[in-house]
Amino acid sequence: MKLLLAIIQDKDSSRLQNKFNKENVRATKLSTTGGFLKSGNTTFIIGIEDERVEEVLSIIKSVCHSREQYMTPPISLDIAMDAHSTHPIEIQVGGATVFVLPVEGFYHF
Repeated sequence: MKLLLAIIQDKDSSRLQNKFNKENVRATKLSTTGGFLKSGNTTFIIGIEDERVEEVLSIIKSVCHSREQYMTPPISLDIAMDAHSTHPIEIQVGGATVFVLPVEGFYHF
């Protein structure tokens, strides 16, 4: 058995949860916040049999896509910084970050 921690962008969470339900993948959904952009993420905690790990990873990959987004960097008080540094910059967000961890025990009470 494996434990998957899948961190995805909020925009993909409903579609992924629906796909998990359709494919009989049990997952716990947590609202989380990313550190870099301080924007909303969703973390799914999934306990799954070893033979289904690739199937679940494939589901996540098919639903969670990266996209371009603009962000304004924080204002710097350093005079040496270029004045153009306060203009919005394009960054890539989304997709999924998935950790696969071994499970030593599983208990359901």
